[in-house]
Amino acid sequence: MLKMGFKDLLAQANSLIETVSVKDLDAHIEYNDALLVDIRETQEWEDSGSIPGAIHASRGFLEFYADPNSELHIPALKPDRQIILFCGTGGRSTLAAKTLMDMGFSDVRSLAGGIAAWRQAQKSS
Repeated sequence: MLKMGFKDLLAQANSLIETVSVKDLDAHIEYNDALLVDIRETQEWEDSGSIPGAIHASRGFLEFYADPNSELHIPALKPDRQIILFCGTGGRSTLAAKTLMDMGFSDVRSLAGGIAAWRQAQKSS
């Protein structure tokens, strides 16, 4: 029997991390110099593109990309920089934000609704 299922892990992560709405995303980037990170898998990113200005750091390697002691480290992933993660609809980015917080990142957020919400907002505007 599992000690915690994915719903439990999501609930725990949601209680600890902040989300950013699509409406507020540009302000976070402009005023907080937030780094937008697409954590979807490489095939998803290649097949459907991403939000302009985002860097790609797939969820499967995120811890390696975030750790300065790793050969895969992405220098833009700085523990004191505001980082906004996104995935398809928000679940993976919520769990990933919790992981980065556990690693010592101080201001990690998840884009509410992920790239699906961002695309919907683009259609509406």
